[in-house]
Amino acid sequence: MPVVVGAAIVRSGRVLAQQRAFPPDCAGRWEFPGGRVEAGESETDALARECREELGVSVRPGQRLGADLPLANGTVLRIYLAALVDPRAEPVAVEHGALRWVDSAELSTLPWLDADVAVLPDLRVVLAGGPVH
Repeated sequence: MPVVVGAAIVRSGRVLAQQRAFPPDCAGRWEFPGGRVEAGESETDALARECREELGVSVRPGQRLGADLPLANGTVLRIYLAALVDPRAEPVAVEHGALRWVDSAELSTLPWLDADVAVLPDLRVVLAGGPVH
């Protein structure tokens, strides 16, 4: 089954969210950065590559967050915690409409893509300093 990876990049108690600019049915909704794992590429290598391409920053992938999330197109989404290699680096919205650092209280105020919503409870625990589930 093809895999799509997403990065829950955490810095100072906040997670980075990016707003989709396209396709029209997803535009304006929020998601975690990431993309498809290419043939011969590990999931963590794909995550690092996608963050360089989409955000212009290097990340250090960490533990998985939550369970596999089936997507409508027959792929599975796997979210990983990640940290910026350079904590002072500022990601830029290369392919997306906007970026935003979000704290635990703000998570539920954004219109997330359906698959990403599933990891928000686990992410709240992490942002509060709790263990990864």
